[in-house]
Amino acid sequence: MKLRRRVSTKTWVPMSAKENISRHRTLTPVLYEERRRSQRIHLQVPLFIRGNDAHHEQFIDLSKTVDISALGAYFISLRPLALNDVVTLTIPAPSITSSALVPTAMPPIQARVKRQHAVGDVHLVGVEFLKPIG
Repeated sequence: MKLRRRVSTKTWVPMSAKENISRHRTLTPVLYEERRRSQRIHLQVPLFIRGNDAHHEQFIDLSKTVDISALGAYFISLRPLALNDVVTLTIPAPSITSSALVPTAMPPIQARVKRQHAVGDVHLVGVEFLKPIG
């Protein structure tokens, strides 16, 4: 069996291994494309988080999102949360008007904790909404 070296189609010069890899990357489809079902918006929204922490203690904290989508959110938590626990998220509504056009409060959002990552004194928590919003 004879081994064949790859050659450039333009110059017919043997290609180095590095050139072969870079050419292979451009010809193959992206393997790590976005897998999200809904587009994330990098938006800081204040929210109240209510539930039980990883130590099974009830809490309610004021926090903010890092990003949010119709199906979930990524937010900052002052305490660790247990994976697969359900928390309640409430977005405070402004009280600047009593117009019927602006809702007085947004209904609470139930969300399941899917991941978290400790960063210094805080935890970055990813949740999936039990019912999509929007």
